[in-house]
Amino acid sequence: MDLKFTKMTDDAFFKEREEVLASWPTGKDVDLDEATEYLRNIPDEKNFAKKLEKADKAGITTAQPRAGVALISEHITLLQHLQNEGGADFLPSTIDAYTRQNRYEEGEKGIAESQKAGRSLLNGFPAVNHGVTGCRQVLESVDLPLQLRHGTPDSRLLAEVGHAGGFTSNEGGAISYNIPYSKKVTVEKSIRDWQYCDRLVGIYEERGVNINREPFGPLTGTLVPPSTSNAVGILEALLAAEQGVKSITVGYGQCGNLLQDVAAINALREQCQEYLNEYGYKDVVLTTVFHQWMGGFPEDESKAFGLISLGATAAALSGATKVIVKTPHEAIGIPTKEANAAGIKATKMVLNLLEGQRYADSEKLRQEIEIIKAEVKCMLDETLKLGKGDWAVGTVKAFENGVIDIPFGPSDANAGKMLPARDNQGFIRYLEPGNIPFTKELLDFNKSKFEERAKFEGRDISFQMVVDDIFAVSRGRLVGRPGGDK
Repeated sequence: MDLKFTKMTDDAFFKEREEVLASWPTGKDVDLDEATEYLRNIPDEKNFAKKLEKADKAGITTAQPRAGVALISEHITLLQHLQNEGGADFLPSTIDAYTRQNRYEEGEKGIAESQKAGRSLLNGFPAVNHGVTGCRQVLESVDLPLQLRHGTPDSRLLAEVGHAGGFTSNEGGAISYNIPYSKKVTVEKSIRDWQYCDRLVGIYEERGVNINREPFGPLTGTLVPPSTSNAVGILEALLAAEQGVKSITVGYGQCGNLLQDVAAINALREQCQEYLNEYGYKDVVLTTVFHQWMGGFPEDESKAFGLISLGATAAALSGATKVIVKTPHEAIGIPTKEANAAGIKATKMVLNLLEGQRYADSEKLRQEIEIIKAEVKCMLDETLKLGKGDWAVGTVKAFENGVIDIPFGPSDANAGKMLPARDNQGFIRYLEPGNIPFTKELLDFNKSKFEERAKFEGRDISFQMVVDDIFAVSRGRLVGRPGGDK
């Protein structure tokens, strides 16, 4: 394995860049000098990194939706609605599934078919196909910063086109946009490809342009223990910082227990900052993002708004810099722009009412923060040991050995031996730790929590708890109790 954690050399980057830009016709329109000048002239209020830092310093939690359609004109109409009617603070461009798999020819067909049909036949915005000009057309039609949101193991061309097109943030990372999204892509390959994306941002930073990078916190979005997602977020932050990224937003997906959600965001910020400082990345601006519930949603709109509002509450009380907003149509399919705006408005109402408020400090909150951080440390210590001091090599080996194991991840690189479930209070714990190298104290702690639930429910500890918990929230409960859906 010749993979290394260290920053790409300019020679290596620019040689690879020639191949990346030549891989699809719109790549030829990317000019680094011209793009740098364009990005420098974007107003601060439309620069993602600068607006995030300002909000974080003010202690304000901001709101951002997900959204994307095939055609430029329709995409602009959608984003303008979310900006003007929804009151979003940041805007996305959710990228279509073809682009995520680098299948640009099919994306081209999808655009043509959408034009014929008069509606989007793609599940997102094909930024690579629309090119730099199309991306800039979108940016210049709105008043807010734009972010690429996707799920792409190989995001190199998308990053090139998107950043040159005015997108000052790119979501994802080598782990978070591989293990939950792909089956056959190796961790080594996705690390290499995302090192390129991060180095591109680093080069823009060296030229005086601030661009934000946001590892994807929720992973599979299904019963992910906070320490698993936090460990991945810290690894991706370190990988990004080494390549020169200066604005990093680490994320977390709502688990549902309010104390655990608040503890997880606080633990993530504290511990990620500690690692960044330890490895010399002291000039990185670190912010956080809280994702509203990523699992199954109730079909009833009123119940969905209740779940959205709980997520907004957790985000505000945790002090997260940003919350990613869901819609009341999550259980139905791709939401209308009106439903998307309604989710933002409900979220913003809660954020405004809770502005300046934080979850009260307590012994229980601090205990949960310390448990999460201790579990993360076990994973990261072993990752570094496996890599013999190299975080990139260690990450590959950590997945090979199941040291980091993402629940329900479809990737062949994922061990799939760890099983999570909720304890009696709804905290997500490790039912089966698999090969994760926890201390005996942490193993005993997790086990005791399931013994407590089993006693309360009058049943044995079993896989059925996992199944029940997966469906519980969509049925109106946090913990999947026996007979709870009857």
